[in-house]
Amino acid sequence: MKKVIITGATGMVGKGILLECLDHNEISEVLSIGRNNIGMDHPKLKELVHKDFSDFSLVKNQLKDYDACYYSLGISAAGLTEEAYTTISHDYTLALANILFENNPHMTFNYVSGEGTDSSEKGRMMWARVKGKTENDLLKIGFKQATMFRPGMIIPLKGIKSRTKSYQFMYDYLMWFVKLIKVMAPNSVVNTTQIGLAMINSMLKGYDEKVLKPKDIIALSR
Repeated sequence: MKKVIITGATGMVGKGILLECLDHNEISEVLSIGRNNIGMDHPKLKELVHKDFSDFSLVKNQLKDYDACYYSLGISAAGLTEEAYTTISHDYTLALANILFENNPHMTFNYVSGEGTDSSEKGRMMWARVKGKTENDLLKIGFKQATMFRPGMIIPLKGIKSRTKSYQFMYDYLMWFVKLIKVMAPNSVVNTTQIGLAMINSMLKGYDEKVLKPKDIIALSR
């Protein structure tokens, strides 16, 4: 039986991962790390409320003996300076990843990035450069397995809603178009269940690629 950590469980992707983990027979414990309680009760679920994502040293002993971390904490870059966005998207991620590596070097660390992420770190799009640096730095840490998820367009299932108003607007009024794209190009769109199952299977089965595009996520979810 496996024990996993999830961040961003109140978000659309994070909640999708959480629901799949709670339902999975090979997962015995799910630790959700966040600034606030997620408001859910389940016998497998534990919560760690932690306000300062720049420093996990005070809770280090609570983060031992885990098999995987599914990091889905994210924020839109709209209205943020590069410095502010880097702090949240890069520095917070690496702060947790480095503590987890000290405790559990043989764990799987999966990071939810985004389609269009810039691995060169030199492109014109600020968010893509920052995400690219985050991916690159995670891959350098030395985890037994680190996988970068770039899901692109996502269909939320099981009643999941996006906390980002612009995204939810799209899901409310343009989901027919997303589903049409899914029919025309099946490997270009994923759903929240597929992301969750792919996360779990990456821990249980492994995967050759380090950066997963939608077609990889779909394949790994099966």
